Amino acid sequence: MKSPRILVVEDDPAIRRGLVDALGFAGHDVRAVDDGAEALQVVADWLPDLLLLDVMLPGLDGLSVLGRLREEHPRLPVIMVTARGSEDDRVAGLSGGADDYVVKPFSARELLARVQAVLRRAPERPQVGGKLTLAGRTVDLSRRTVKLTDGATRQLADREVALLTHLARTGERPVPRDELLRDVWGLDPRGLNTRTVDMHIARLREKLCDDGQLIVTVRGRGYALGAGVRVDRS
Repeated sequence: MKSPRILVVEDDPAIRRGLVDALGFAGHDVRAVDDGAEALQVVADWLPDLLLLDVMLPGLDGLSVLGRLREEHPRLPVIMVTARGSEDDRVAGLSGGADDYVVKPFSARELLARVQAVLRRAPERPQVGGKLTLAGRTVDLSRRTVKLTDGATRQLADREVALLTHLARTGERPVPRDELLRDVWGLDPRGLNTRTVDMHIARLREKLCDDGQLIVTVRGRGYALGAGVRVDRS
């Protein structure tokens, strides 16, 4: 059975080392970083099963990291780890999408119990399989990677895979933003004013090295795969 991957995001070296040691001793596959921006990159590249996320981080703070994660990886379990234990701080973390909140100081035994509890109740990520060949780019849906025409490989976020899969399923039919919000994000689009679909399309185009020919903007109608773009499924 594969060991759960846990990313520790903590800027205090002693606490970070203690967390890594405790989690590693318990059989987890652990990586650690000390700032929020690097954490987001590791999540994209490594796809951990859970984050231990400090609130007070240099640069991009923990709550900002949490907000970005909930956009890209809505099902990724996150436990906030912080010395800020006031009710307002806990409410902010939990309201922002954290699965649990641990206040320093805490024992290794308590932390491991909370990690196991969150992993047990975490919803499984959507299991998608197969590959798409999109104008010379190979998308591995299960690994969430795209191999570009020059041989380079890039990691895709869960949402990007779901978005690309939906567009591939519908072919050249323009897909309205409301349909994407409903079917990919699981949101009720009525009365919702958001640019999240457009931002995700822009990031997906960047990863695909697409200048707007693969994923086409159809003015007033939504997005579609470009005319003549061949999608092979395997």
